[in-house]
Amino acid sequence: MNELSPSMGLKEAIEKRRAARSFRPDPIPKEILTEIFRLGVRSPSGFNLQPWRFIVVQEEANKEKLRACAFDQRQVTEAPVVLICCGDSRVNQTDYIESVIELGKDAGGVNDAYADIMRSSIPQLFEYHPSFQSTEAWTNRHTMLAVAHLMIVAKSFGVDTCPMEGFVSAQIKEAFNIPAEVDVCCLLPMGYAAEPCLDAVAHGGNPQDRAASL
Repeated sequence: MNELSPSMGLKEAIEKRRAARSFRPDPIPKEILTEIFRLGVRSPSGFNLQPWRFIVVQEEANKEKLRACAFDQRQVTEAPVVLICCGDSRVNQTDYIESVIELGKDAGGVNDAYADIMRSSIPQLFEYHPSFQSTEAWTNRHTMLAVAHLMIVAKSFGVDTCPMEGFVSAQIKEAFNIPAEVDVCCLLPMGYAAEPCLDAVAHGGNPQDRAASL
């Protein structure tokens, strides 16, 4: 199997990434979507806990259901793929920590000494949370790092995205049976833009003035 190569480099992908407000119906080839996920989730996370969870919405009926939870925004049903991007607060549980340790050992990145540090440090991190106010804040922080990676990787393969925070979280959780311990961070429609992707930064000015904009 030939290795997929991006259609543009990192610098160009970062410069050209914009929030697409409208999408063509063209499907994303399965092999490209798989590679976007493979590379996108190589994002960093504290203790490599990888708290992100992605629900891949592709069926029309499910996209219609999701659009009803997102203030009827058209990109949810126009895009061929929409991700419900979530953070899972259960990553501080003992069985989950042990599973991450085993993955690290299998990859050669965790030895017995560091495994013991993880077993003692991770529970303390979430008990005292010195750098965040809640577990939800921590999981959202790391999930959005992964979302940023996904957007840039997607653009490198010519796939446009639109990070969205216009939705009612409780409605999405009910509609898609998302556990109470899992928080919906954002929605990410993915596909091919139907019109030029407009972004405030693209029109000049100081990017810091728009730092809160998605």
